[in-house]
Amino acid sequence: MVKGTPELISERRETIINACEELYQTMSFREISLKEIGKNVPFSRPTIYNYFETKEEIFLALFEREYRSWNRDLEAILNGQEELTSEELADRIAMSLTKRKQLLKLLSMNNYDMEENSREERLVCFKEAYGRSMELMKELLRKYCKKKDEDIERFLYIFYPFMFGIYPYAEVTKKQKKAMEEAGIDYTYQSIYEITYNCLIRLLEE
Repeated sequence: MVKGTPELISERRETIINACEELYQTMSFREISLKEIGKNVPFSRPTIYNYFETKEEIFLALFEREYRSWNRDLEAILNGQEELTSEELADRIAMSLTKRKQLLKLLSMNNYDMEENSREERLVCFKEAYGRSMELMKELLRKYCKKKDEDIERFLYIFYPFMFGIYPYAEVTKKQKKAMEEAGIDYTYQSIYEITYNCLIRLLEE
């Protein structure tokens, strides 16, 4: 059991997650190790093991935090007093994901390995945040689009897998662009907002 006050435990846990997030801005998932994360926290590396057993658990905690942030955005849309058309709802959701670039980047990773190398209790916490986003999406579709349950389920099984591909299509590196050009591929690049909105508007208007 981790020792310390709830405040200290929470603070150190967030410090570890923040260190991982900062490294993820310039390094790949493969390159980041517990050793690298340990260099970026103000306490000894062995202390990290009191909170997380693997780097996958740290990434999963970051993933959970990103989902909870997105959930707050979805709640704000849901709690709005005005009526929204399908176009307006698509715009609000697309804008919410535009602010969640980190979430989309994590979605584009190999989530199977991340979840497989995390303890069950850590995975449950993550799934709670993930599940909450789906519940909020259901409520949005019922409130603004008057969707039936079977239509809502169809939406979820299309849109949530679709989100895994948003980041790779929108955040293209110079190397990737050059390769596309040299391969002779004529490709129109779109933003996170454009890709998300175009998908949503088609799903919502069906």
